[in-house]
Amino acid sequence: MEGSQSKKGSMKRSEDKNQKIEQFREILEESGSVVFLGGAGVSTESGIPDFRSKDGLYHKTEKRFSKYRPEYLLSNTCLNREPEVFFDYYRRKLDARNVQPNRAHYALAKMEAEGKLEGVITQNIDGLHQKAGSKNVQEIHGTTWINHCVSCRREYGVDFIFDSADPIPRCPECGKMVRPDVTLYGEMLPQPAYENALSLIRFADCLIVGGTSLEVGSAAQLAHIFHGRHLIIINKSKTRLEGRADIVFHDSIGEILSEIAGES
Repeated sequence: MEGSQSKKGSMKRSEDKNQKIEQFREILEESGSVVFLGGAGVSTESGIPDFRSKDGLYHKTEKRFSKYRPEYLLSNTCLNREPEVFFDYYRRKLDARNVQPNRAHYALAKMEAEGKLEGVITQNIDGLHQKAGSKNVQEIHGTTWINHCVSCRREYGVDFIFDSADPIPRCPECGKMVRPDVTLYGEMLPQPAYENALSLIRFADCLIVGGTSLEVGSAAQLAHIFHGRHLIIINKSKTRLEGRADIVFHDSIGEILSEIAGES
């Protein structure tokens, strides 16, 4: 972060949006390794609600789930104690198969294809970065697009749980429960993805943070580990670490990234 702070001292932070866009482009041009770290706000422009905002998933709980804490419904405890409740909630709230990527996803995919972006680290489990064309995506909270049997470990595709008529999806091979490859509350992060994310962060010259407040959790930890030259933050609400950033945008992430990537 020291490099970011010294750079900020030599480059007066502009409040003019057009000037900030130009500064953004200059930073990308001079950076050898650029990494994007994103949260729920990246997918909200595709119509996927975040979790904790006033319009988020945790504030739109149906009556059938009202007796449960939202965190419990997506926890390892709920999966094991009340699997029928878990899968009912999961099928109703986390099916993103028909959701399409937005401008932010396509812009990041274009930047990667043009060699301007090393990779994407995402907290999202919806698979929209890959659907948009991104290749190096580290899903540090897992994904809804892969499922596996808890016993024989046989792997199943995205449709298996969502289209299953059984309250608890069962493996056709051994009869045991099939669960999504999503990191639930009470579980460890997937180690390969998190280790790859750490490597991306440690070698990055520039970190773009988007769609996350960096209040808690894995994204906050990764952002604090970053010690490269430039930090850029794009989030509609105020975000932690803004005092260390070269540029801060309180704007639509899709609008800013599509302009940077030259997307129409």
